[in-house]
Amino acid sequence: MFKTKVTELLDTALIERPDLFLIDFSINTENHIKVIVDGDNGLLVEDCMFISRAIEHNLDREEEDFSLEVMSAGAASPLTHTRQYKKNLKRTLSVRTNSEEIEGMLTKATDDNITLEWKVREPKPIGKGKVTVKKEANIPYENIVEAKVMIKF
Repeated sequence: MFKTKVTELLDTALIERPDLFLIDFSINTENHIKVIVDGDNGLLVEDCMFISRAIEHNLDREEEDFSLEVMSAGAASPLTHTRQYKKNLKRTLSVRTNSEEIEGMLTKATDDNITLEWKVREPKPIGKGKVTVKKEANIPYENIVEAKVMIKF
């Protein structure tokens, strides 16, 4: 009953703010509510406060004791939602599949796959020396084991 009520409140808040989307949601046996959200245009503290208030202000602590934690996915967290890929276009990703690991710039993100581009130095086909070659990979989401945004300073 409690989880159903919290889920309804969370769903209503996300409908009211379509730019936000749910990454993870859980309630443990001690009624600790943990909500991880992200946004198409990033996530501000005010966005987390909006979700928190939408849940907390509609629950009665006299009926059910609970704690609530609303947070962003975090910069170093793996990408888990297709909308996260779309908001990270033109950023460098490290993508691990079952067969390889690729680090490249995310140039395209559709509903089915992503496209990464990177440059590599390879031996010249004729003669000595190396030449820079541009590579590209189209990777379906179902083949991605883990993908992270590479943070560069």
